[in-house]
Amino acid sequence: MSLLAASILFHCQAEAAEQASYVGSKVCSQCHEKEHSRFSKYSKKAHSWKSIAVMRKKLTPQELQGCYDCHTTGHRKPGGFVSIEQTPDLADVGCETCHGPGSVHAASGDPKDIRRTPELADCQTCHNAERVADFRFKPLIAAGAH
Repeated sequence: MSLLAASILFHCQAEAAEQASYVGSKVCSQCHEKEHSRFSKYSKKAHSWKSIAVMRKKLTPQELQGCYDCHTTGHRKPGGFVSIEQTPDLADVGCETCHGPGSVHAASGDPKDIRRTPELADCQTCHNAERVADFRFKPLIAAGAH
């Protein structure tokens, strides 16, 4: 492949990744049933909306928005969680929290169109020293349960 062709291909892949939107874990489960089943069964993250539902009435709107950042998928990102009414399929921590928006990958099936292995920095958005101190939980960096 020529340098020009490689450059064009890279640009197109980067542009497609920027345009990817969140589709929800149910869409991921269509091809990744085993991983989704294990994640749903063994990972507390897969049911993180329950924590919000329990605390919701005791929180200010600003505090609630902060909870959404780590207890939903894609909050404050284009196409991510907005509200339980508008985006119920994103109301838990799901596949795309770690692997990125999945629309392009779901359409193509190409592994290059999704983040296969999250980086530590991706996890540290929520699993960081401040939150460990605030909520007394240990950051489980490799706790995807799949």
